[in-house]
Amino acid sequence: MNSFPPRTATLLYELDKKLMVLLRDGRTLIGYLRSVDQYANLLLQQTVERIHVGKKFGDIPRGVFLVRGENVVLLGEIDALKEADQIFERVSIGDILALQKQEQDAKIEKAKSIERSLKRRGMRFPPDLVQDDFL
Repeated sequence: MNSFPPRTATLLYELDKKLMVLLRDGRTLIGYLRSVDQYANLLLQQTVERIHVGKKFGDIPRGVFLVRGENVVLLGEIDALKEADQIFERVSIGDILALQKQEQDAKIEKAKSIERSLKRRGMRFPPDLVQDDFL
C-alpha cells in the first residue's frame, strides 16, 4: 500500500524547501515554500521571478508570493549544489528586461511576416492555439 497521503497533502513534504514553480503564463518563480492548502495554493517566501533569454538570466525580487494552485504547471525542488554550478550568465534586471522585450518584439515581427506572406497567397493566419482562454 502507498504510504503517501492523497493529492495536495504530498506537498507538505516540500515545506521550507527552495522550489522552482513554472506558471501557466510562462513565468518562473523561485522561493521557499511556507504554506500549502487543499487547493494546492502555494505561499512562497523570498521569491524571485527568473527570466531566461538565451544563455542569460535575471532575477526580479518579488518577496512573499501567493500562487493559486490552478496556475501551477510544474513544481520542483532546487538542488543548491547544481544551482551554484550554472552555465547561464547572470545579468542585471534592466538588461534582462531589455533582452526579453527584444525577444518578444522579434516574435511579433516574425508572426506579422508570416501573416502577410499567407495573406498574399489568399490564406488566413490561424489563431494561436497555444493561448489559454483563462489568462
